[in-house]
Amino acid sequence: MSEDLPSSILVEEILRQILDASKSIETKCRYAHSSDNFIETETGQEKLDSICIRLIAIGESLKRIDRLTHYELLQKYPEIEWKKIKGIRDFISHHYFDLDAEIIFEICQKHIHRLTQTIETILIELTKGVP
Repeated sequence: MSEDLPSSILVEEILRQILDASKSIETKCRYAHSSDNFIETETGQEKLDSICIRLIAIGESLKRIDRLTHYELLQKYPEIEWKKIKGIRDFISHHYFDLDAEIIFEICQKHIHRLTQTIETILIELTKGVP
């Protein structure tokens, strides 16, 4: 992705990438009915790894959006705990072996769908020019 693009176009592209990642996480989350499903089988562990990689990408992309929008865009959507999403990115990246599958399962069950919906709303509002 080129930094030469106007920041508004770049932000929209990053948001689309986040949307794709969050939808992918939602799909992968359907595999698990409990956190044990992520650790008991190789398939579950692969799902967990894949979800974690996407969470890292989302967190990093949100940090980039903050820089590009001078920390203004995400603040308009307080229903999402943006700081926690960026924080889980840091935790997974630096302490993966200390990660509790229960945390990822909770993210799957309670938070990822709301993130997907909010990113969709942001994209709609940006394309309509809503301030």
